[in-house]
Amino acid sequence: MIRALFVLAIFATVGIAKSLVLNETQEQYIASKVWANEGAGLDKYLVHWNDGEDFASLGIGHFIWFPKGHTEKFREVFPMVLVSMESKNIAMPNWLNSKIPFPWNTKEEFFNAKARGDKQYVELFNFIKSTTNAQASFLANRLNLALPMMLETIKDKRQAEIIKHRFNSILYNENCSINEHGLYILIDYVNFKGEGTLESERYNNQGWGLLQVLENMDEKNPNRFLAFSDSAKAMLSRRIANSPKARGEERWRIGWNKRLDTYVK
Repeated sequence: MIRALFVLAIFATVGIAKSLVLNETQEQYIASKVWANEGAGLDKYLVHWNDGEDFASLGIGHFIWFPKGHTEKFREVFPMVLVSMESKNIAMPNWLNSKIPFPWNTKEEFFNAKARGDKQYVELFNFIKSTTNAQASFLANRLNLALPMMLETIKDKRQAEIIKHRFNSILYNENCSINEHGLYILIDYVNFKGEGTLESERYNNQGWGLLQVLENMDEKNPNRFLAFSDSAKAMLSRRIANSPKARGEERWRIGWNKRLDTYVK
């Protein structure tokens, strides 16, 4: 009952999430936490092409970037990062902008360029390495848009309120200040598995993004972070079960669950 009243108070006070503007310390905190999850904090993964994937992954969030002519069911995020940086007039290599595809057409081409230390690869790596705070700022901006984006897909008003309640219960303390750990959880999960609103990000018409995690949280659990983590594990377990066998997604289960364990506090 106390927990329910707290959630209602949060909703009445803040409604949709306040605009998140991170200071430099917060940007560094989020950047280090997300990067530890995505690339173990190692420079060699800042510009990378993962095994079993048809696209490259860049930056602290391993933002997806497609080569020319490629289509995928997953959201292409790196051009969105570049749009954010362009809006802030952040300096880039003269060949780089938000409208071009990944410069190498195949994984082999990319790793050959990386091994040779080609100028274009070096410039891209140095740019990514020098803009980690700006990437963290993009992650916060993406979270700003996540709740309105999710609510637009929900027709039932009561269900929409439940999603607002659960989102805000993760993000805010009882005094309505931002909970730094909750901020990390939401930013990291949206970057990790998306908002859950993209129709193409489904297996058997079932998603695994933030919306689905919030929908399936157990409100009886007094530990909101544990409830979120447990729900996320269930959604990703469902994804693995629904995924095409050729993708071999079972191999990711242990790593995914370790990441979700960092949400528990």
